[in-house]
Amino acid sequence: MQTQEILRMLRLPELGDLGQFFRSLSATTLDCGGARRSVIGGGPQLLTHYYDDARTMYQVFRRGLSISGNGPCLGFRKPKQPYQWLSYQEVVDRAEFLGSGLLRHNCKASTEQFIGVFAQNRPEWIIAELACYTYSMVVVPLYDTLGPGAIRYIINTADISTVIVDKAQKAGLLLEHVEKKETPGLKLIILMEPFEEALRERGKKCGVLLKSMRAVEDCGQENHCAPVPPRPDDLSIVCFTSGTTGNPKGAMLTHGNVVADFSGFLKVTEKVIFPRQDDVLISFLPLAHMFERVIQSVVYCHGGRVGFFQGDIRLLSDDMKALCPTIFPVVPRLLNRMYDKIFSQADSPIKRWLLEFAAKRKQAEVRSGIVRNDSIWDELFFKKIQASLGGCVRMIVTGAAPASPTVLGFLRAALGCQVYEGYGQTECTAGCTFTTPGDWTSGHVGAPLPCNHIKLVDVEELNYWTCKGEGEICVRGPNVFKGYLKDQNRTKEALDSDGWLHTGDIGKWLPGEYVAPEKIENIYIRSEPVAQIYVHGDSLKAFLVGVVVPDPEVMPTWAQKRGIEGTYTQLCINKELKKAILEDLVRLGKESGLHSFEQVKAIHIHSDMFSVQNGLLTPTLKAKRPELREYFKKQIEELYSISV
Repeated sequence: MQTQEILRMLRLPELGDLGQFFRSLSATTLDCGGARRSVIGGGPQLLTHYYDDARTMYQVFRRGLSISGNGPCLGFRKPKQPYQWLSYQEVVDRAEFLGSGLLRHNCKASTEQFIGVFAQNRPEWIIAELACYTYSMVVVPLYDTLGPGAIRYIINTADISTVIVDKAQKAGLLLEHVEKKETPGLKLIILMEPFEEALRERGKKCGVLLKSMRAVEDCGQENHCAPVPPRPDDLSIVCFTSGTTGNPKGAMLTHGNVVADFSGFLKVTEKVIFPRQDDVLISFLPLAHMFERVIQSVVYCHGGRVGFFQGDIRLLSDDMKALCPTIFPVVPRLLNRMYDKIFSQADSPIKRWLLEFAAKRKQAEVRSGIVRNDSIWDELFFKKIQASLGGCVRMIVTGAAPASPTVLGFLRAALGCQVYEGYGQTECTAGCTFTTPGDWTSGHVGAPLPCNHIKLVDVEELNYWTCKGEGEICVRGPNVFKGYLKDQNRTKEALDSDGWLHTGDIGKWLPGEYVAPEKIENIYIRSEPVAQIYVHGDSLKAFLVGVVVPDPEVMPTWAQKRGIEGTYTQLCINKELKKAILEDLVRLGKESGLHSFEQVKAIHIHSDMFSVQNGLLTPTLKAKRPELREYFKKQIEELYSISV
């Protein structure tokens, strides 16, 4: 396999002098051959799923139905009209009717049944996909940019007899292949939109049945079949990617692959910007690619809404103003256009200087961990930019190509929302690295997701060596695909005997960030009820914990002001007091600009002071960290077990 000379910068956050917590990059090596994994997630096993009741894409959607209380699910709009919504139950019902209709048209409830979907993003795409999952069928997306030769190859390679299309024009393209006897296995074309009777007659002449999607749903409603749900190891989608040479490659992805990938995303963001039921995603990136589909799955899993653009990228801003999305999946090319448009409107030197000055002030806040859209700079300069995206965006996710650090840095400030960047490819479902929350630096693609290991291997011909922290990026984990459909040779090139995916991309590890515990402790010690504090981290855990010794003279009064009564001894075991102290520590940390990963997430209250006599302080009254770590070993283990 030819190695693409694309330098990907990979980051692992590193904390120093906190026991073994992120002490160095090698400290995160939990596999052979220098492989590295995320410390987020804990435990020795890679993450396979986030929720026990959502291990397949079918279960993911059912979970959304339950959580949403049959709330709005899929949105669409006509020009200059508000969005209309299909509820979760409507989507589930239509998927069952369509799936049942497919079964009445000679399809089988089996992972050997491949159904083509050839359409632009719209609600019917998701209904067709869910119909396949409801009856253990496999989705095979088709898209225009593949070209007619590639579409013909995919239909034949995947033995596709049924294709669901959006427009009559695409049905006509498929019929051309049949008429030329290039795709003899294609027997049924289902159209989402109305079509002329002449097209039906054209299909009949070459042995292809054309039916409307509504007619197939009606047939299924009259002949309803009970769902045949898939298992996590069952194939869910074959996503064909265009190679640099030769025919497209059909990456075979299971339900478990997709669930593992978006579960990694959930685990990384769970403490910072977790998806909510009121989240709204704008869908315009092609559903034929996994990036868009994985992000959408996150929304469905939590009962959120997905609104589709009208189909014209020039109207995207208008769609966003009507939809007011909270989640915005995007590619760097569009971010670059946004950046260029903003600065093109600053059409005088003074306007440009003011814009850059305001951005620098906001960027300084971002670097200190403050991400907001209600500052004076937002009111004066950035509200119009935010309003052009609907005014509600709280998370942007970008991938598919390297993003400019200048553009990302500016947009994080100007949009006042969290911007995450990831790296991956179809063969590892979508992403395998992702920005660590709190690390808003640019020029890298984040750390490994908790669902996969990553390692670099030497590339002699290009002079990249792992001893220098450079090499070909390799990925292994439950998000890695099962191989290419009917293509053993290229499968062997991509997957080695140990299950490592060789991406063909060149990566380089960046050094981690060093954080001294004394810095954190010096901030927390300013908390009024705190007399002493010890901050601790562990190499296999995703967060810090602390041991707090309250001030015997100050703490009772401080507690009383918060309605918490008791003696000093009683207060030290009071859960409400512990919660109040933790909140005060976090408040001080935020005010001092600590990153999220620098904040303690749990504390133990200890009633006896650290001292020289009990061996926890040096004669000069400095903390003896190894002794403190050993002394509070049991309490620290309990904090981690409770907080997981």
